[in-house]
Amino acid sequence: MSSTDTPVWFITGCSTGFGHELAKLVIERGWRVVATARDRERLSSLVDLGSDRVAALSLDVTDRVQIDAAIKAAEERFGRIDVLVNNAGYGYQSSIEEGEDAEIREQFDANVFGLFAMTRAVLPIMRRQGSGHILNLTSQAGFIGFPGSGYYAATKHAVEGFSDSLAAEVAPFGVQVTCVAPGPFRTDWAGRSLRQTPNRIAEYADTAGARLKSTSDISGHQAGDPVRAGEAMIRATQMPEAPRHLVLGKVAYEGVTGKLRQRLAEIEGLRDESLSADFPDA
Repeated sequence: MSSTDTPVWFITGCSTGFGHELAKLVIERGWRVVATARDRERLSSLVDLGSDRVAALSLDVTDRVQIDAAIKAAEERFGRIDVLVNNAGYGYQSSIEEGEDAEIREQFDANVFGLFAMTRAVLPIMRRQGSGHILNLTSQAGFIGFPGSGYYAATKHAVEGFSDSLAAEVAPFGVQVTCVAPGPFRTDWAGRSLRQTPNRIAEYADTAGARLKSTSDISGHQAGDPVRAGEAMIRATQMPEAPRHLVLGKVAYEGVTGKLRQRLAEIEGLRDESLSADFPDA
């Protein structure tokens, strides 16, 4: 297979963590990749791995002008986009009451509205191709709202709902959608990239406050391996029928499956109450 026949991956947030490791794996397989980050200089090590197959671009996903320019550059360089990985984003923690409006809005701009804009920009290409795969990086927080992570969980729940509708809309023209939901991994998420509003209200010390502290304490010691996660993402794109969800890591797997079982049991336990809300002859 020549380099012009290999799949083209477009990955946001490649300076560190999942995006960086995934881009390396794609390059090592001889495939083509558009690697993006707000600071293009932080992508130089990826370019060194295969400059003829790597387009390194500056991209802030909250800037629609930069998004359009990056998509145009990718199409001009490689002619297509086969896999979009919406990875860019970060964590913000606070109690609900102590959340700061500016922090909350910036979190949604990056994690939600930036992802929406990236997806809209890529869809015309995939629709014309009649194929494509979109990987949206969510989190176990897309299923579980932990104390101290309410606003972060809200962004990930939003992406989950968006992805359900997206999958239904794009399936007729051969585009598949997978939400990748990691648990704790050894990335910068809980370290350099994490934003926190300190807990100062004593009543939240044992809930949100404890969660903020434990998240910082675990940074660098998480069980999740970003390289193994990247390999799992690649395998998901090679399945004949792409999974709608890919939950990564033991912590996330046990937490998500437990939460879903609990939720289903609760809903089914109130079946009669649910059905009683309809008109009797409905």
